[in-house]
Amino acid sequence: MNSDTIKGKWNQLKGEVKKQWGDLTDDDLLKVEGNRDKFVGLIQERYGEARSKADVEREVDTWNERHNLW
Repeated sequence: MNSDTIKGKWNQLKGEVKKQWGDLTDDDLLKVEGNRDKFVGLIQERYGEARSKADVEREVDTWNERHNLW
C-alpha cells in the first residue's frame, strides 16, 4: 500500500483509533499521519513507557487486523 493510500485510510480510521485509544488527541493523530512506527511510539508514550514496545506492537497489530491499515 502506498503512502497516499495509507494517509487517506488513516483519515477515515481516526474515529476508530480514538475509540480504542481515547487519550489520543486530534493533534496526536495528525502527527502520526498513518505511520505505524510513529503510532506505536505515541501509544507507548501516552499510555506509559513501562509497557514494552512488543506489547504495544501486538495491540496495534490486533487492531489492524480488524481495520487493515498497514
